[in-house]
Amino acid sequence: MHDGTQRTCIVPFIDQRERMNTLLDDPRIEGIGASLLGNDFNYMGSDGNYYTGETGWHRDGFHKKYRHIKIAFYLDALDGNSGALRVIPGSHRLDDQFGGELTERMRQHEERFGISGNQVPAVALDVVPGDILVFNHNLFHASFNGGSERRMFTINLCQRYKEEDLQELRDYISGHARFWLDRNYSETMMGTATPGRMRHLEQVMANDGHLAGLSAELRKTMKEPARG
Repeated sequence: MHDGTQRTCIVPFIDQRERMNTLLDDPRIEGIGASLLGNDFNYMGSDGNYYTGETGWHRDGFHKKYRHIKIAFYLDALDGNSGALRVIPGSHRLDDQFGGELTERMRQHEERFGISGNQVPAVALDVVPGDILVFNHNLFHASFNGGSERRMFTINLCQRYKEEDLQELRDYISGHARFWLDRNYSETMMGTATPGRMRHLEQVMANDGHLAGLSAELRKTMKEPARG
């Protein structure tokens, strides 16, 4: 139960129910992934969240070779005064001077710029129920002024990795051990997959064999799965 005192996060999210699995098959989601990442894109997982309070400035990744995107679904109307996503346009370009300099400067924005997180120049992306936002994992983003039950549900996709870079993919998958996952996907997601969906699962399924062992080790030291 979400009591509003801290973030509640369910990972994976759309894997939980057979009907939600089909979001990955929806032509609108499939079309986004294919147009931005190629027809053989990977489904990397999903999460369902109740956020509490602010989410400071951060990137979801630092990927230089492969493009990773997040598709965020919203069930509530949000604007800059109620927790809407804020982004810094262009900050996803890691090799650009602007994006590169932000990497260091955003770690100490209060000391460097003398402003709090909600004063950083940015664009607030207002949404109404049913809207989705799509953004690059490398993009700096944040949320301020949100309540204790701010909802956001996400699907993460990426370009298919080349054979010589599969260790990088395995390292990414390793990060899901903090959620106590034995496989990157649920049995339902894998067991009900059509050939079209399986194309987006197969590379990760072939490279997540180490995840159960990592999760077992973390269960020894963590009181509960990670909340984000």
